[in-house]
Amino acid sequence: MAEVESKQLLHLVFGGELKNLTTTEFRDLETLDIVGIFPNYAAAHQAWKAKAQMTVDNAHMRYFIVHMHRLLDPERPEKSGH
Repeated sequence: MAEVESKQLLHLVFGGELKNLTTTEFRDLETLDIVGIFPNYAAAHQAWKAKAQMTVDNAHMRYFIVHMHRLLDPERPEKSGH
């Protein structure tokens, strides 16, 4: 059986300290933590979770997953929930 190559669905993980807990406005854009770009949601989620757990003591620190593949190909319909 031939190996099936999976399509890259790029995801960016980044975070920073928020100005307040009710918005997603960052306190200082110069200090944003760019964790990395990952080939799929599962890998991005794993990186997000690790960073979120490392900063659990700072209530203003938040990490996010950006679905880059949706930005790169907005016309392509989503097949999964990620």
